[in-house]
Amino acid sequence: MAHWAKVKDGIVQQVIVAEEDFFNTFVDNTPGEWVQCSYNTIGGQHTLGGTPLRKNFPSEGHLYDGVGFYEKKYYDSWTFNNTTYLWEPPVARPDDGKMYKWNESTTSWDED
Repeated sequence: MAHWAKVKDGIVQQVIVAEEDFFNTFVDNTPGEWVQCSYNTIGGQHTLGGTPLRKNFPSEGHLYDGVGFYEKKYYDSWTFNNTTYLWEPPVARPDDGKMYKWNESTTSWDED
């Protein structure tokens, strides 16, 4: 089984699981196109060592530019990584086992 995203005007409308053969007979008259994606692709890497597909696994509302899927920009201070198709904060999240949330007003991580 494979995952497919319905994309209309660069925005993911829905994601389904289907065999590729399903699209040989499936009739969809709604606007947009079906694009294959991989549940195991994150940041341009396949988590199981396979071939990554379209940078990231999408969810409804994610964006697609013909190359990869990515989320909308949530914080003005974050920058888009053209290799991973992920948004990156200006300061790395602390790696001390604690939970943190981003504070845009201070552009830093606050302990959650």
